[in-house]
Amino acid sequence: MRRTRNTWKAGTREARAEATRQDRVAKALGLFSLGLGAAEIGAPTAVVRVTGTENTAASRAVSRALGTREIASGVCVLGSRRPGRWLWGRVAGDAIDLSVLVIAVLRHRDDLPRLLRQATAAGAIVGVTIADVIAARRHAGGPSIGPMRARSSTTVRRTPDDLYRTWHDLEVLPTFMYHLDSVRTSNGHSHWKTRGPAGTTVEWDAEIVEDRPGELIGWRSVGDADVRNAGTVRFVPAPGGRGTEVHVELEYDVPAGAPGAAVAKLLGEEPGQQIADDLRRFKQLMETGEVVRSEGSPTGARSAVHLLGQHPARPLG
Repeated sequence: MRRTRNTWKAGTREARAEATRQDRVAKALGLFSLGLGAAEIGAPTAVVRVTGTENTAASRAVSRALGTREIASGVCVLGSRRPGRWLWGRVAGDAIDLSVLVIAVLRHRDDLPRLLRQATAAGAIVGVTIADVIAARRHAGGPSIGPMRARSSTTVRRTPDDLYRTWHDLEVLPTFMYHLDSVRTSNGHSHWKTRGPAGTTVEWDAEIVEDRPGELIGWRSVGDADVRNAGTVRFVPAPGGRGTEVHVELEYDVPAGAPGAAVAKLLGEEPGQQIADDLRRFKQLMETGEVVRSEGSPTGARSAVHLLGQHPARPLG
């Protein structure tokens, strides 16, 4: 009985210590909001200069508006006994900040010094976003919205059998799926390693659950996957002998819930975006033998963050 009581007390102490750490992180983020908001309202000219945005009356007004939002977020986080929902509000605010910065980038893509300041500001926003997501998940236990679904399709001027054989060789997939680091196969199973949002690494094991040569490949993750997922790729003859329609459907769990999905989509790491880009490159590979890439946009990514590193194409070397 004494051992059980001591174990219970130890568990209670650990839970209280963890709650205290979570409260400290939430308070730190709340104070950060107040400080940033005060700067955006009180010194908008300095803020737009540091972030590389154009110093106009409109941009200063936007800075003050964003500052007002930051102060409201800070007050809500610090004043709430359950700040989890307000921390998710900060995540949404981070997405808005990044969108405003991307608009500024698109207006001044030829100004290198300004782009460097904007890239630095974007990196800072992404870092804060990650901290907000982690704090919100830990404080609120992470919202659960169930599995998400994504799908995309394209038509490739090759036979279904040709496309099936290429796709079935899983270790070849990283040649056109640029978010994949590697796929290793062994004894009917495969191990996948991929890049997630903001440079994170995601790994899982998978197995093929349905395999119809020339028609369909179905898979699902197994074991303790970082992100549980399942999906299919179907190869359907296109009407009029115009090649093959490739249809990919994916179902996956969102680790950070709806706000995490929104941030991932903004950063260009949402699976729906990845599938569309992967199929475009798969079509190029099967029809031309190579993936066509621009030196100014080597990955072809459509994400906001990757736009910061793009520039007009010029000869290699």
